[in-house]
Amino acid sequence: MFRSSRIVVLLAVTLILTPNMYAASKAAFHDGMRKLWEDHVTWTRLFIVSAVAGLPDTDATTQRLLQNQADIGDAVAEFYGRDAGNKLTALLKDHILIAASIVTAAKAGDTAKVDSENKRWRDNATEIAKFLHGANPKHWPEATLQSAMFMHLDQTLEEATHQLKGDYAASVKDYDHVVHHILGMADVLSDGIIAQFPAKFAAK
Repeated sequence: MFRSSRIVVLLAVTLILTPNMYAASKAAFHDGMRKLWEDHVTWTRLFIVSAVAGLPDTDATTQRLLQNQADIGDAVAEFYGRDAGNKLTALLKDHILIAASIVTAAKAGDTAKVDSENKRWRDNATEIAKFLHGANPKHWPEATLQSAMFMHLDQTLEEATHQLKGDYAASVKDYDHVVHHILGMADVLSDGIIAQFPAKFAAK
C-alpha cells in the first residue's frame, strides 16, 4: 500500500512538471502543487530544527530546501516561460536565505539583525506576490497573495521562535498550522493556473 501511494505521488509531481508532454488531470496537478509546497515547509522545518540545534546535517538540509525552490520555479516555467520560472526560483531562494539569516541572528541574540532581516523578508514576500499577480492577474489578486505570504512568514517565524526557546510542543503545533496554510496557498495557485490554461488539462 505504501509503495502504491508513493508511485501516485511521484506521478502527480511528474505531471505538474511536464504539462506539455502529458494531459494532466486537474486532480493530479492539484496534488502535485500541494506536494511541492508541502515540501517547502517540511524542509524549512527540518532546517529550523537542524540550525537551532547546530546539527551536522544543516548544510545538506539547506541545499535540499533550496532545490525545492528550483522545483517550484520549474513547475511555473512550464506555463509562464523559463525566464518567469527562473525569476520565481530566485525570489524563493532569497525567501529561504533570509529566513536562515533570521534564525542565525536570533540564535546569536542579535535583535537588530533580526529586525532588519525580517523587514527584508517581508519586502521579498511583497515581491513574490507582485510577481505572481503579474503572471495571472485575473485569478491571483495581489492583495490576497501578499496577505497569504505575510501569514506564511508570521507562522514560520513563530515556529522558529518556539524552537529556539525550547518550547518544542508549541513548535510542533506551529508546524501543523504552517502546513494547513501552505496547502491552502497551493490550492489557490493550482486553481489559478487551471483556470488560466484550461486546454492544458484533461477533462477528467
